[in-house]
Amino acid sequence: MSEFLLPDVGEGLTEAELVSWKVKEGDTVEINEIICEIETAKSIVELPSPFAGTVLALMVAEGQTVDVGTPIISIGDAAPPAMEIDLSNPAASGGGEGESLVGRNKADRGPQRRARKGAASPASQAGAQAQLQVQGAFAPGGAQSQPVAPADEPPVPAESAAPEPVPTLTAALRALAKPPVRKLAKELGIDLSTLTPSGPRGTVSRDDVRAASVSLSAGHGGGADVGEALPETARERREPVKGVRRAMAQAMTRSAFTSPHVTEWVTVDVSATMRFLERLKTQRDFAGVRVSPTLVAARAAMLAMRRTPEINSWWDEEAQEVVYKSYVNLGIAAATPRGLVVPTIKDADSLSLLELAEALGELTATAREGRTQPAQMSGGTFTLTNVGVFGVDAGTPIINPGESAILCLGAVNKRPWVDEETGEIVARDVTTLALSFDHRHIDGEKGSRFLADVAGILRDPASALLF
Repeated sequence: MSEFLLPDVGEGLTEAELVSWKVKEGDTVEINEIICEIETAKSIVELPSPFAGTVLALMVAEGQTVDVGTPIISIGDAAPPAMEIDLSNPAASGGGEGESLVGRNKADRGPQRRARKGAASPASQAGAQAQLQVQGAFAPGGAQSQPVAPADEPPVPAESAAPEPVPTLTAALRALAKPPVRKLAKELGIDLSTLTPSGPRGTVSRDDVRAASVSLSAGHGGGADVGEALPETARERREPVKGVRRAMAQAMTRSAFTSPHVTEWVTVDVSATMRFLERLKTQRDFAGVRVSPTLVAARAAMLAMRRTPEINSWWDEEAQEVVYKSYVNLGIAAATPRGLVVPTIKDADSLSLLELAEALGELTATAREGRTQPAQMSGGTFTLTNVGVFGVDAGTPIINPGESAILCLGAVNKRPWVDEETGEIVARDVTTLALSFDHRHIDGEKGSRFLADVAGILRDPASALLF
């Protein structure tokens, strides 16, 4: 039997939530077959199996958050269906070889016995190496699994390992609940499998456990209706902050209270940009490629950085230095069902307009599906956010950590506008831009010049030839 330990799929991530299993007990899996989806602080990631064999046990329930290095699935050879094991006789079970209780933590399982000399089969050795490769590929620091015991080490006497119960996945493990809730249920003597969950996505909450405890004390049993025990909870709902949302909250708080933000605004006539986009749609090269004001705003921002490189720099607080970047990793803020994420287009300044449009389309689609990988959300140097898609005119965006500025694009609407040449009031496509920047090293003059340059290109796309 081989246990797959939860790997670090990002850069130093310590935990992840198991969102869904793609296999069930008894299924046969191959190496690299997707077995589950996990949600980290950055995204949803599919985990491939490092072993081939039969799924013996799912050791973590869906919706449960576990630490990196925790066993999540057991894969091995299926036991003969007619075989009976006498647990009272260690010799009858092979001397306790390979026994473990599924669902228990590593600390609860006690010492692990090493494999007997020559007992490791080529398949098991290949599986162990595959696990190291899978986990090592995700984590810069290497695999999170335990070292594989060499096959030629002396065996540990069977008497040193006490026989354990046959692996089984209990109903309590199948009940979705966070570790603190499970601990509370254990302390109060509540069987989680008897409760009706009221938490998000069918999870058992603390209130469910407490209500069951109150009912049990009153003689109603552990499966009482939680609505009767805590009627006041019907008027409010609690939802745990985790995964992407928690990471976003921490990042925004850190940025807001470490970097002095300044926000400037400009309202601009973008009628020429809208006509330019309509012409692009008729071009054969752009057939099937989505073009939008975000595309032109992104190109305009990268061109404007040539005159104001401070926008694409970063304040290193520890070194007390300003780090100037000669490349642009463009972050695009994307709203997803699981929270705000900012995937980046690496070296966006080196892309043609068509390549940039294709990259934006792929990035947006992947983010909305929750498939953005952690590596795609790191290393950003400048961020663009478009609140116009929600019908909002503008906002005061918070700078992404590790950057110095963020540009906000508002909704493009028809508005009355005074023509500068004729003085007449005409209908124009108008939008509002908002730029937030780090005032420690970007002063008002530099921020204003950058914003004015972006607005100038959106007002007249042909002016981009001047940069």
